Amino acid sequence: MDNNKFVEVKNLRKVYDNGHEAIKNVSFSVKKGDLVCLLGPSGCGKTTILNILAGLLNPTEGDIIFNGKSVVKVAPKDRHIGYVFQNYALYPHMTVLQNVMFPLIVGANKKPKTEAKKIATKYMELTQITELADQKPGNLSGGQQQRVAIARALVQEPQILLMDEPLSNLDARLRLKIREEIRSLVKSVGITTLFVTHDQEEALSIGDKIILFNDGIIQQDDLGQNFYLEPNNYFVANFVGNPVIDNFKVTKTANELKSSQFTIDLADLEQSRFKREIPDGEYILSVRPENIVPDPDGLFGTTVDDIELIGRERILKFTFDNEQVRSLINLETPIKRGDQIKLKMRFNRVFLFTPEGERVY
Repeated sequence: MDNNKFVEVKNLRKVYDNGHEAIKNVSFSVKKGDLVCLLGPSGCGKTTILNILAGLLNPTEGDIIFNGKSVVKVAPKDRHIGYVFQNYALYPHMTVLQNVMFPLIVGANKKPKTEAKKIATKYMELTQITELADQKPGNLSGGQQQRVAIARALVQEPQILLMDEPLSNLDARLRLKIREEIRSLVKSVGITTLFVTHDQEEALSIGDKIILFNDGIIQQDDLGQNFYLEPNNYFVANFVGNPVIDNFKVTKTANELKSSQFTIDLADLEQSRFKREIPDGEYILSVRPENIVPDPDGLFGTTVDDIELIGRERILKFTFDNEQVRSLINLETPIKRGDQIKLKMRFNRVFLFTPEGERVY
């Protein structure tokens, strides 16, 4: 067994009967005990992959390997997985205890009720829902229902836990609390977990690594910080990061990048970050708001159009190079709407993409 490839997905494709190719030759692996987030916009294929892993969908092509063994032809009940659905899928007529016990008292390998209750109680204690044992799901809050669904998924002690948008039905404050609990819980149990989400903040906060999808293709498979600091392409740079990245049209000629209002000497860039030789032509230069900063000696002058407060920081909004641009400053910086300011761009922290989205710097 290779613990670095406890879950392997190899050349996976899924084409539906209507001809739609939802998954396009996807390959990735997950280490034993890791919590990996499958991230991407709606319709990108992440839930399709989860359902294929669970055996709820058959792949058109490719292989799925759990703990060194292919499971493509293995029935869902024999794959040793736990699944937490987006809507929790609790039985409304059963109590919390009965819901958690249910997987243990059905099927060919069902356990005596006394043993099932003992196991269920263990996981109810772990998920802090013991006092809810006699309640029905309809009387529970969203966070409590979430804990019941997780306990029910864990009672069979699966080797892999699958979670499909498990926090999407919760309010913002509760999502923050529950996602921290989920990470703590799966790490304490030591279970390998794949967690589907469309929320980048959620993925960045709990994932040991993130696999970002778009249009059925992996855009980047990496540690969370690298999506922000070293995006593979234009889609990744724009999808991950808040506030959003700012973009400028530039032309590369000789040793310069030139827009309508500024010029960058390529000598000012860190040459080691070049992905390949940059031919002359048109490009998109992208920069994070924290890398466009007010500076009395800055090269660019502008007027502050608007200011947005985000926690301990503020976003300055202004028009620059015919584009709406943002700068990130702290609360103490004495700048207000309508002020004339000068800015500098940290050229060594910009990204350069082709019009097709390929990163070249």
